[in-house]
Amino acid sequence: MYFVSDRSGWWNLYRWDGLKVEAVAPIAGECAAEPWELGYASYGFLDDGRIVVAVQEGPRHRLVVIEPGGTVRPVDLPYTSIKPYLAVRGRTVALIGSSPTAAPQVALVHLAGADPQVEVLARSEHAALDGARVSTPTELRVRVASDREVLALVYPPTGSAADWRAPVIVRAHPGPTASCLLRLDWQTQFFTSRGFAVVDVDYLGSTGYGRAFRESLYGRWGLDDVDDCAAVAVHLLSTGRAAPGQVFIRGASAGGYTALHAVAQDGPFAAATAVSAIVDPDRWAETVPRFQRAHAMRLRGGAGRVRAAAVQRPVLLIHGTADEVAVVEDVRELADELTSLGMAPEVLLLPDVGHYVAASRRAGAALEAELAHYRSVMADAANGHGGYTAASGSR
Repeated sequence: MYFVSDRSGWWNLYRWDGLKVEAVAPIAGECAAEPWELGYASYGFLDDGRIVVAVQEGPRHRLVVIEPGGTVRPVDLPYTSIKPYLAVRGRTVALIGSSPTAAPQVALVHLAGADPQVEVLARSEHAALDGARVSTPTELRVRVASDREVLALVYPPTGSAADWRAPVIVRAHPGPTASCLLRLDWQTQFFTSRGFAVVDVDYLGSTGYGRAFRESLYGRWGLDDVDDCAAVAVHLLSTGRAAPGQVFIRGASAGGYTALHAVAQDGPFAAATAVSAIVDPDRWAETVPRFQRAHAMRLRGGAGRVRAAAVQRPVLLIHGTADEVAVVEDVRELADELTSLGMAPEVLLLPDVGHYVAASRRAGAALEAELAHYRSVMADAANGHGGYTAASGSR
């Protein structure tokens, strides 16, 4: 029996013959997706006895083949992100791969010969944009507390010079133990094509760096993730990439929780956007799908519920009214509390939209609202106004 375990500190492949367990091939990388998801297939068996595995190392994925003797051989592919949905038949593996310049595509990788052959079966719905000029990221590593290192992917404004300086959107990924992905993301390109830089942060707790790094966020959620995002923002300010008053933070789901706590304290962020945000970890632990509840319970105990009285910067709340994971009532309550304190947030409620706004028919409206939010904050700062205004309200 083959199975995946992180007993070594990494999600690796093991086998049990009824008497003993042994590692198939120790790899300093994650051979499985985030442990709070179901239905994934990150490895498969070729008919010649080899095993093909998708491995995550930080924000990058690669495909490897494990020989019967345990030798690990990398497969040279044009992809830096591979979804954990491998399907194998004979000596061919089907996968969904992408890169910073290629949107996700379905491909067959033929492994019968000495060199892998890639056959693209289907491109995404954005294939017509394949020739569009896009912003590609550079990796940024920032030292934070306890001499830890945080990795971020920095997307400069599209077409910018090497010494660019721009408004910056720091993004906290969902999960919170998910990760940044090194792939073409049209939401990122929406902002970089409009003069913003976008920065994805693999904060403490992210998958791709081993179990110790991932589990360090347990009991610290809303604290260390916020500090890591702030440290990246401060670095960009100190190096002149961003200007004070033009650094924002946004996140969806668990990332929305991080974004809200980031503006509930003094820090570098001028405003926040929270999409499908978790507001109360205790409430979320009750509404999250049952198989995720153990994960949600272990994350609690950090910053706790987002308190309106602590929020210090303008906030845009975007939420689907049919969200059953992070219930809209929590967001409505937070918005009402902020309004009662004279800090009325911008609120965009999306009728009949569930937890995944980016995949809904209202994704475009959400992006336009977010862009308007940042431009409004920058305009207020340019005119000598800051913080909240009485004219702020809901839409």
